[in-house]
Amino acid sequence: MTTRPTSESLAAGPSLDDALAANRAFYHAFSSRDLATMESIWARGVPVLCIHPGWPPLMERAAVLSSWRDIMKNPASPNAYSRNDRAFLYGKTAIVVCEEVLDGGVLAATNIFIEELGSWRLIHHQASPIAVQIKEAETPPPRHQLH
Repeated sequence: MTTRPTSESLAAGPSLDDALAANRAFYHAFSSRDLATMESIWARGVPVLCIHPGWPPLMERAAVLSSWRDIMKNPASPNAYSRNDRAFLYGKTAIVVCEEVLDGGVLAATNIFIEELGSWRLIHHQASPIAVQIKEAETPPPRHQLH
């Protein structure tokens, strides 16, 4: 999605394009196992949250970053990138919804960013399996008649 910042959005702070760039930076840090960048992406001034697939919710920055350290240290950890990113701006909050592509499949993901010190910083990441592939979901399933 290409969004052109307006003079109003520039005056208000980071743009939708900046939110999409922050989202790409998050997935790049994940795939390249760059813990320093991952730590810089997450907000410092507010509580943060993360829900990895199949995990209980993690609350507070230390627990969230500890989970990413463990994931990144694991040699079997998958590579990841995002596709079909869509960003939505709500004042000083940006929500990016995307497909998180892993070596083993595709997840639906939501990443929420807030403006912190002039940049988008991640406050919430959640990913969950997609039950039906997107292309398949566009075609309605056949109807079966019940007797």
